Amino acid sequence: MLRTIATDKAPAAIGPYSQAVIAGDFLFASGQIPINPANGAIEAEGIEEQAEQVMKNIGAILNEEGIGYEAVVKTTCFLADMGDFGAFNGVYEKYFTQKPARSCVAVKQLPKDVLCEVEVIAYRGGK
Repeated sequence: MLRTIATDKAPAAIGPYSQAVIAGDFLFASGQIPINPANGAIEAEGIEEQAEQVMKNIGAILNEEGIGYEAVVKTTCFLADMGDFGAFNGVYEKYFTQKPARSCVAVKQLPKDVLCEVEVIAYRGGK
């Protein structure tokens, strides 16, 4: 049985999808972009600031299910410019200290012309 996650502490979906879906012992979170959930705006400008907001949004979704970043087993990271790879990693490694499996790719364009987007899969540990 599938269950959707919705929290006002992370941005609402900007399309026909859920913030996250629980399937068995796993949480599958949709890609998070640097939207401030308090006002729906993209306030962060540089890659570090945008990555920080993305990580906070991911944390809010994980927290809604009572888990943290350490439960994440896989991330997929999308960058608008691979030139931001190092700066993005500097923020990323502060949150994902357990080093989950990861893919990181550059894409032509991201929603709302942001600089980064991250989706995660987390193990809920039999919750």
